[in-house]
Amino acid sequence: MTTVPAPADIAFALLREGRFGDAETVMLREVEAVTARHGQGSIEWASAQCDLGNVLLQAGQLGRAVDCYRQAAAVAPRGHDSQKDQLTYRLNVGLALRMAGRLDEAEAELRKGAEERLAFYGRDHAGHAFGLEPLASLLLERGDVAAARQVVEETVANFWSNGHERVAPALALRAAVVLAGGSGEPPFPALDQLPDHVVEQIAHSTGQLPVEDGTARKRLLTALAAALEERLGPDHPGTLGALSALANASHDAGDETGRVDVITRILAAHDRQGRQEEALAAALGLAMALDDAGDTEGSLRTYASAHERAGRIGRPEVQSQVLRNWGLALKEAGRPGPAEQRMTEALEVARRGADHETVGRAGVALGLFLQHEGRLEEARTTLEAALAVMDPVHRDAIVGRSHLGAVLDGRTCGCGDMPETIAAAFREFVLTRLPAGLLDRLDVAIVDGDFKIDVHLKREPAEAEINRLNEVFGTAQAEFRHRLSDSRYAG
Repeated sequence: MTTVPAPADIAFALLREGRFGDAETVMLREVEAVTARHGQGSIEWASAQCDLGNVLLQAGQLGRAVDCYRQAAAVAPRGHDSQKDQLTYRLNVGLALRMAGRLDEAEAELRKGAEERLAFYGRDHAGHAFGLEPLASLLLERGDVAAARQVVEETVANFWSNGHERVAPALALRAAVVLAGGSGEPPFPALDQLPDHVVEQIAHSTGQLPVEDGTARKRLLTALAAALEERLGPDHPGTLGALSALANASHDAGDETGRVDVITRILAAHDRQGRQEEALAAALGLAMALDDAGDTEGSLRTYASAHERAGRIGRPEVQSQVLRNWGLALKEAGRPGPAEQRMTEALEVARRGADHETVGRAGVALGLFLQHEGRLEEARTTLEAALAVMDPVHRDAIVGRSHLGAVLDGRTCGCGDMPETIAAAFREFVLTRLPAGLLDRLDVAIVDGDFKIDVHLKREPAEAEINRLNEVFGTAQAEFRHRLSDSRYAG
């Protein structure tokens, strides 16, 4: 018997594809259907509001998500299970407010939620600790380390005594609090007393902590990597995962030399284990890190070594990726002849495989190179062929399309056309979703990295139309800000 996916599952599948507007539409229809069946203010309606809030939250529409969670939490419970749901909705309000940067409101909601959980579950139940953990995290973010330490210790003790799996994230949070306190205590004590799977969960949870300060995050991950290497060994996947996170944190903190050292350790570990594809990925990361550290020659030597590694693996898409990246690096190093050779090879190798995206990305890279070299007819042919096989919303396709427009205008560069290309797509997205006969003109531009919108209406909108206008523009900004951030790189 075939099972039909729940609307929330469909919506989240769409979110994973980057289709934010479609995901929202699915959930709005589900809210309408639930309202028709059970009525506004029912516990079923509250559940649907929460699902809609979850989708909006993932789409970056934080204010609307908060409103959905508040509406869900305002529905009076009708029994034990619906009261538990209400506690979840209130927790979601606090978490969404925090994500929106409304920290005073978030703390008030989380404190109220923790008190309600204490009354409902009792102090020793794990359900109480579920409300304490996000409160401790928020207090740490706000710099109230002493209060965060008190709350996180209670959280850890609760989950530990209950044998609950959330003890791992709680121990990760405790480590961040301990380091912030500057007491000199080891942030990850007694890992040797825990089974491997719990240690691995602590490592994963530490990497997920929302520590915004780059220096603090690097310090935390440095301590984690050292503790895992001692407990699990230098070649364990958990240790390597922590080192990967540390490499990224080093880059974010401006420590490119430290990033090179960490990636070198990762590469050596993969080589020791004969993990060819993982070693290749590390080699490509090392080449980029060396370039960012100012070692251009070392970077190019590493790309050459990565090409040899890719040859041993033998898959066309892997070889094409290395050649493409190598060619781009040669171009940036001011070596156009070798750069063209590598990018041409990247496209030729990609065509031997069956991956259209690899072919398209290699073609866009070569097309942009040819355009910047003033060879516009060759660039046009190459870009048109590449775009024909790519998903039109892929970031490389957006870049290629903007440069193709410049080529057709006889210009050797289209780098500045990216905002115009995305703004045009934004405008089309909005126009297809608004009520007919309402809009007279819509002007969209990108100013200082964000959308500037000028709306002219044909008539006075009804209240429902105003709500729809706000929803559509909110959805469009969430979807296209994501694409804008993905597409901000020079061609």
